[in-house]
Amino acid sequence: MSWVYLIGAILFEVSGTLSMRASDGFRRKIWILPVAASYLIAFSLLSLTLAEGVSIGVAYGVWSASGVALTAIVAKLLFKDPLTKLMGLGIIFIVGGVLLIELGAQHAS
Repeated sequence: MSWVYLIGAILFEVSGTLSMRASDGFRRKIWILPVAASYLIAFSLLSLTLAEGVSIGVAYGVWSASGVALTAIVAKLLFKDPLTKLMGLGIIFIVGGVLLIELGAQHAS
């Protein structure tokens, strides 16, 4: 169940970040509630992930790295933000780093 919580935390964090972008610096007030709700849910799910026994290093590493990669990809689709080949390579490195963190945590157990 811990990975379900973590995936939910990632998705809500990305949702909050993209909502913040859509708010145009909070000039579009309608986006304040989705931003706040998304981050509240994301941190709650991250807390549940930790309560399930996932170490903070693994949980936060996967959460933050996955959030960065997913936000960059979705922002390209929704907002036409840049996503260069070099940025794509960075996303590949992020995914590789997350996998190494998880593998390292499994070997430490």
